[in-house]
Amino acid sequence: MDAKQDESAGKLQSARSLKALMMTNSPQSNTNLYDHLTLLLMKVMDEHPHDAVDVIEDISHDVKLTFSEDKQNLLRDLPETTAAELLAEQQRLLFSRPEEDEQEEQLKADVFPVFAVSLIPATVAHKWMSNHYNMETLHPNVREVGFYLEQAGVGLGREEMQRIFLALKQLVESQALLGCRLWGKILGTESSYIVAEAQYIEGEEEKNSEEVAEEEEEREAENEMDPLPRSTYKLLPAVPKEALGTGANTFVYYVCKEPGHSWVKLPSVSPAQITVARLIYKFFTGRLDSPVVSYPPFPGNEANYLRAQIARISAGTQVSPRGFFRAREEEGDEDEVVQDSIEVNPDFEGIPVSEMASFSNWVHHVQHILQQGRCTWVNLAAKSGEDSNEEGEAEEKEEPDEPEPEVGPRLLDSLSKDSEMFNIPPWTFKVSSTLTFQHAVAVQRSNLWPGAYAYACGKKFENIYVGWGLKYAGEGYSPPVPPLPQTQYPQMTEALDPSLEEEQVLEEALEEQRAVQKQMEDLDDEDEEDDDD
Repeated sequence: MDAKQDESAGKLQSARSLKALMMTNSPQSNTNLYDHLTLLLMKVMDEHPHDAVDVIEDISHDVKLTFSEDKQNLLRDLPETTAAELLAEQQRLLFSRPEEDEQEEQLKADVFPVFAVSLIPATVAHKWMSNHYNMETLHPNVREVGFYLEQAGVGLGREEMQRIFLALKQLVESQALLGCRLWGKILGTESSYIVAEAQYIEGEEEKNSEEVAEEEEEREAENEMDPLPRSTYKLLPAVPKEALGTGANTFVYYVCKEPGHSWVKLPSVSPAQITVARLIYKFFTGRLDSPVVSYPPFPGNEANYLRAQIARISAGTQVSPRGFFRAREEEGDEDEVVQDSIEVNPDFEGIPVSEMASFSNWVHHVQHILQQGRCTWVNLAAKSGEDSNEEGEAEEKEEPDEPEPEVGPRLLDSLSKDSEMFNIPPWTFKVSSTLTFQHAVAVQRSNLWPGAYAYACGKKFENIYVGWGLKYAGEGYSPPVPPLPQTQYPQMTEALDPSLEEEQVLEEALEEQRAVQKQMEDLDDEDEEDDDD
């Protein structure tokens, strides 16, 4: 009897130990085997599956998933980083200070933070920024420009102008530029372009020209070694590109999509790109490497198209008060004078705002782009003649008529000479305030290039463009019509072979013709001998 009691007590103790083991929670799933088996048996009792022993593993897996899903529903997903947060993180670097001036700049920030600049007049803000950033002539005074543009009712807003100022400061310091200014902003379908205009540094692209010359030499060497026949057809001479620092390539342009993004330098523009850009009407996408699908085909991608439109807008809308620039007196060739013939007039005292309403007091200070696609005309006929002489052509050809040089408007011509388009005046003038002319700002708005503005106040003026980069096209744009297809080659009919009689008659006629010709030659010889005697 005692043995049976001891055995039952041992079994009870073993059952309690097993239950305690089964109720121990797992550190990974925070569940225990006892609860899992309970839920498993309840699921079998509720569903009554056939061949439960064969599907017990699947039922057990379903129970685990149900229990884990209930626990996961209580958790929240981590928020994804938005595009605005990524942009703010990139723009945060614009407000960083050098490590050596960290303590001094921290004291300035405590007394006069950067964000407070947008709440004070531009004159005070510019004075503080000049001391804060130690900018003299390299860093542009975008805050002052933004202040006057705000008075004129145009611009990009105080906050964006502040960020653009810091981005231009970063550009000047990273690229070691001699000068830089905010040209404007060109809008796109996906993103926009902030455009900065910088002065050209001599010798900047000499390496590229040397590489092009080396490629041409290698190509000529390959052609000499190539035994295959080559076509003798010669293309018409292309209009040469203007040298860097002259004409349409006087300045260098950098673009970025947002302040804080990396600046990208645009390539120089060619006459062919300007000529085709005048014939197409296409919005920008915001991607510099995207192709420009148009008719006529554009020679380049969107970066080249953007550079061509910047050159066209600058040539047509960059204006200044009369007397701010003056003609530069230099001794040299005429071409050099035309390319760089103006300079800042130190004696300029400003024009009253009441007199700035006259178009005669505004002048163009950027060279006009001719129909050839250049600011200075080049004689292509003379160039093609030089090429033919170098090749050693011995055949005598009639010299073509010398083409008349194309002449455009001169520098410092007044706006009163600008022509109308679609019965619309090229410019519209307004004053920021009609109550106090002594403190008002004179504003000119271009109607041919919507988005181009110029202001003048005392001795200061500035130009800016904020638009889609397209010229006014009237009521609707009509693309050019493709050329007519070429005519088919005329059909040729084969002549019938002559008969034997016809050949004999023709041969006799030829013999008589030869005899007459010989007789005439003999008579001529006799006459010459008589003359000699």
